[in-house]
Amino acid sequence: MSKQVDCLMKYKRSSGILLHPTSLPGPFGIGDLGPQAYRWIDFLSDAGCSWWQVLPLGPTGYGDSPYQSFSAFAGNPYLISPQLLFSENLLSEEDLGDLPKFPAKRVDYEAVIGWKNRVLDRAYERTIQQSDCTLRHSIDVFKKENTSWLEDFGVFMALKDVHGGLPWHTWETKLRDRDPDEINQISKIYHEAIQRHIFKQYLFFKQWGDLHSYALKKKVRIIGDLPIFVSHDSADVWLNPEFFYLKKSGKPKLISGVPPDYFSPTGQIWGNPLYRWKVHQRTGFKWWISRFRMELAQFDMLRLDHFRGFAGYWEIPGDAETADNGRWVKAPGNALFKKLKQELGDIPVIAEDLGVITPDVEEMRKKFGFPGMKILLFAFSGDPQDPYRPHNYPRNCVAYTGTHDNDTALGWYQRVPDEERKFCLQYMNRDGSDFSWDLIRTCWSSVGNLAIAPMQDFLNLDNQSRMNYPGNPSGNWQWRMQDTAIDRGLEERIREINRLYDRFGS
Repeated sequence: MSKQVDCLMKYKRSSGILLHPTSLPGPFGIGDLGPQAYRWIDFLSDAGCSWWQVLPLGPTGYGDSPYQSFSAFAGNPYLISPQLLFSENLLSEEDLGDLPKFPAKRVDYEAVIGWKNRVLDRAYERTIQQSDCTLRHSIDVFKKENTSWLEDFGVFMALKDVHGGLPWHTWETKLRDRDPDEINQISKIYHEAIQRHIFKQYLFFKQWGDLHSYALKKKVRIIGDLPIFVSHDSADVWLNPEFFYLKKSGKPKLISGVPPDYFSPTGQIWGNPLYRWKVHQRTGFKWWISRFRMELAQFDMLRLDHFRGFAGYWEIPGDAETADNGRWVKAPGNALFKKLKQELGDIPVIAEDLGVITPDVEEMRKKFGFPGMKILLFAFSGDPQDPYRPHNYPRNCVAYTGTHDNDTALGWYQRVPDEERKFCLQYMNRDGSDFSWDLIRTCWSSVGNLAIAPMQDFLNLDNQSRMNYPGNPSGNWQWRMQDTAIDRGLEERIREINRLYDRFGS
């Protein structure tokens, strides 16, 4: 049996915590890849947790969602640490002296983006004024290693700046359709702006690479998140329109979403353009291979968002107002994963197999040995054979209390129907006085080889600390952890539950 079939089982029984870097504490309005991220890695290691799970790390666009990124290959410049730039003499005290009064418990994206961009521009100006050959050589190496996407991304972002952030399909026709002569001219005119965006990418990947290396030294692996779809307003779609169902105007002809489900009675419209899978297949899935290769260089394992969409996806007309007027269409997931394995070897993947799961989805997941996800908060409204109840878990799965799309454990407990709450307490044989930790204990005691909970559950936080409301276009992704949240007492409590249920991993 190949290692791919044993995907998660090649690791020792272990645990992890879900926390997006934007939620880390710090003085700059948003969590970043600086000292607090290193402190977080130390905390995980000392608590006996072997895994840190994050959301997608791409540059965020509409609604500040990490699942609506301007690129499937680029990193989010708002995660760059000003403190690390200061320590490398790329920023001065004066550069950091105009710090706004950011809220402590949430991310004010509008304020953060404006301030962060000004600071990063200062770092760029200081860099080009320096005679540091080592730094310039590092940037040149980074450019050469990322020629397949970096320059084009820089052009795309520079053009968005010129157009006041408007989506690419609204640009002048020659720019919208990427007329070669026009793009060549634009690249010369806006050379400086393009280089600024490339510089930000260098800083992001430098800081992320250093942090990832530190995590591995501390025996903490990082789980990334690969969204199945990409944003319409992205360099990916602008550069590769042939891969997507688009109208001549550039607007999406068909869009993604899900039918009515647990989260929404009318389904969800995500709005991402759907793939022309036959075109991808004719190219040997080259775009997908490049995308996976890039992600696997940054993470130790990948959560494949909306895994069922690789077997079949919900197709919605581009002008639809709700998602219930759609249809299921088959996707060539088996062919894709076979090709990925041929090109990249066994890929460490967690399949987000939630929602409407049909036999072909399960067959595909098992065929490639991908562990599925079991969400404990889903377990208490079904029958005894409900796959989300721990007594039905397989070993090759990831057991979660909840995810970024769920309410917090305490928020769920306070708002769920009485009958469901009562059964939950009966199932766990608890009185509800410490519900978040009761749920963590139940999750950790399961046979699932990996157990993960959002940090909000370890902190026993209620609905006000929820990360995302699926279907809500704004007001999400804002929660931040307080600087005093992680202390020796919490570390010892997590370490003890890892000891009790043999989840120290390796």
